[in-house]
Amino acid sequence: MFVDNVKIYIKAGDGGNGAISFHREKYVSHGGPDGGDGGHGGNIVFRVDEGTNTLLAFRYKHKFIAGNGGNGKTSKFHGATADDLIISVPPGTLIRDAVTGKIIHDMTEGGGADYVCCRGGRGGWGNRHFATPTRQIPNFAKNGTKGEEKEVILELKMLADVGLIGYPSVGKSSILSRISSAKPKIADYHFTTLSPNLGVVSTGAESGFVAADIPGLIEGASEGLGLGHAFLRHVDRCRLLLHVVDISCFEGRDPVEDIKVINAELEKYSPELATRPQIVVANKCDALDREYVNVDAFEAYVKELDCELLYVSAATGEGLDTLVSLCAERLKELPPMPVFESEYTPLDAISVEGGRDTTIRRENNTFYVEGEWLYNLMGQINFDDYESLNYFQKVLKNSGIFTMLEEKGCTDGHTVSIYDFEFEYVK
Repeated sequence: MFVDNVKIYIKAGDGGNGAISFHREKYVSHGGPDGGDGGHGGNIVFRVDEGTNTLLAFRYKHKFIAGNGGNGKTSKFHGATADDLIISVPPGTLIRDAVTGKIIHDMTEGGGADYVCCRGGRGGWGNRHFATPTRQIPNFAKNGTKGEEKEVILELKMLADVGLIGYPSVGKSSILSRISSAKPKIADYHFTTLSPNLGVVSTGAESGFVAADIPGLIEGASEGLGLGHAFLRHVDRCRLLLHVVDISCFEGRDPVEDIKVINAELEKYSPELATRPQIVVANKCDALDREYVNVDAFEAYVKELDCELLYVSAATGEGLDTLVSLCAERLKELPPMPVFESEYTPLDAISVEGGRDTTIRRENNTFYVEGEWLYNLMGQINFDDYESLNYFQKVLKNSGIFTMLEEKGCTDGHTVSIYDFEFEYVK
């Protein structure tokens, strides 16, 4: 089964918590703080697997969660850092944000190098980091931060230099099977090809190019009719298009009208795609009856399009060697395969007060303060410890929370609630 579009949930691991510990051994009853730091959570990393060309592996598994970092221990022992979770995808896969649809990363960028999509949370500091000359017994530590998480869409756009386009049953699969090692299913009825087929075309020595048979392009394909809407995306990376038509007109088709319809669908799907260079391939020339087909009108229209024209026969092999040579020559002149630029700006990169995302809402005389960084901070505070509370107050002041509260109308006597921890505001 060919799968080229899936939605998955990914979450990096949370960082481990720092430890609260004090050095104890024989003859040392009141040693200093020695709480170890927490380990970092595992990242979510996408990696290209050259041996695959479908997203079938994601059909039944939609959640990918990396391991959490280990908690810090006594005697300054560091918690274990979790391993990264590697997700293998086929070459040419786009990673999109499921909410906005924007491109996060193209896995062909940088030659298909690994991409860290969600970063693991950082491990929290042990209490030894909070010791100062005036605070020698810190009874609090830092919790690890949460790992990033998001829903993404994996969209496969096949990596092919040359794309064979055209109506069903014009011979695209037959041509691909003759010029490459691909073995697509072939029959004389519409929609034999239910998924794109890739084939490597050799041009001698160690050179060659990759060709793809793009199925199901009919009128209305760009709007979802037939199979074309599902597979038009696979034309996006093709540098050269072979527009295949049935010149025998055996099924009563008009090759000129077919070219117009298919090009109109390309234009609707992507105006840029419609400008890609094309070679018109008139297939089934062995069955051409010039008394029945107006070849002059056909050739005049192709010339008007400023496209090269080749007559071939997938059945007899006529013209196929010339087609391969012509494709190889044209590819040398064309720019490299397109790479899609990232369009995504993570929400946590948007700067709010102090670079931290904070929201304050008022209900009667109570002000509720929220933010992910605040949630993480609350896990670091020992509210039964005087020094820890002082540290908490200092962070709130330095981050501008008190200023923001006053701008919202908070005055002496009002209640401030931060994740169920409430206090009376005093300026």
